[in-house]
Amino acid sequence: MGKIRKIYRALYKKTVGRLNRVKYAKKVGVNMGENLHLYGEIDWGTEPWLITLGNNVHLTNDIRFVNHDGGTLLFRDRVPDLEITKPITVGNNVYIGNNVLILPGVNIGNDVIIGAGAVVTRDIPDNSVAVGVPARVIKTADEYFEKIQRESLHLGHLKYEEKDRALKEYFHYTGNSKGIYF
Repeated sequence: MGKIRKIYRALYKKTVGRLNRVKYAKKVGVNMGENLHLYGEIDWGTEPWLITLGNNVHLTNDIRFVNHDGGTLLFRDRVPDLEITKPITVGNNVYIGNNVLILPGVNIGNDVIIGAGAVVTRDIPDNSVAVGVPARVIKTADEYFEKIQRESLHLGHLKYEEKDRALKEYFHYTGNSKGIYF
């Protein structure tokens, strides 16, 4: 019976986990606010019920949440009940880039951007942009907003092919992008 259950869980994760990512996150116990955006595959780890996401959270592809310290396994011969497991909290208005690893006990504040590839090992305060390994704050979210306003192409309101046409025109590109739309 255990093997069948394991196969069912794997199939459920592959189908529902990809087709309706929010439904899957709720099913495995992730605590979440309103307006959650999941843009790719998320690894919720082995204790997803210890993850709390605020309102208007954007999670991109290949984000991994780890709520426990597996290094304790090396010392269980000395202390059999050794366990380090901690919750992870993500505030409101947070964007987390591709391939980010978030470790146990981390609290990510409100109005925060975590850059792609970051390893978040400690708390990130409100109104911050954090990048790197380990993640460190490099500027405020307000400073980031000022910068992107200056650099904006002002095409964010466009979708799909219309945005492609505008980008091609802006960059004077004549190539073909038809293969990316199904």
